[in-house]
Amino acid sequence: MKIKLSSQIRTIIVSLLVGALLCIIPPLGFASKALALEYNKEILVEADFSGRDLTDSSFTKANLKQSNFSNSNLQGVSFFAANLESANLTGADLRNATLDSARLIKANLTNAILEGAFAASARFDGATIDGADFTDVLLRDDEQAKLCKIAKGTNPITGRDTKETLFCE
Repeated sequence: MKIKLSSQIRTIIVSLLVGALLCIIPPLGFASKALALEYNKEILVEADFSGRDLTDSSFTKANLKQSNFSNSNLQGVSFFAANLESANLTGADLRNATLDSARLIKANLTNAILEGAFAASARFDGATIDGADFTDVLLRDDEQAKLCKIAKGTNPITGRDTKETLFCE
């Protein structure tokens, strides 16, 4: 017995199959990268962004005091003039991030990777930088000197010594 399907029914069946495939593919690990988000000028005190992929997002002039960015992917993120006072950036990947004019006072940067970040006017007073990787980070001389006084440890991901990445003498 041969069954003839109308073109309309075939189209519906094919659409359902494609839709089912699109639902299955992301859990298999083929999902695309997270879209960049904008949090410019937002008040996000004590916000929890831990473990998130925030690649290329923007937090320009945001108040992120005591926020948690531990183990987050922050590559290419803009924290220009952001308040990151007492923020937790433990294990964060800040490669090529913009930290210019950011306040990282008392921030925890333990084991963070800041390679290639732009931090020319950033303030790090009282920050914890054990194991942080500052390779190719643009810093003011006075901030670099402050950081060299407290620098210790080796980054567990890059294997680089914190003092060496800061060119401490």
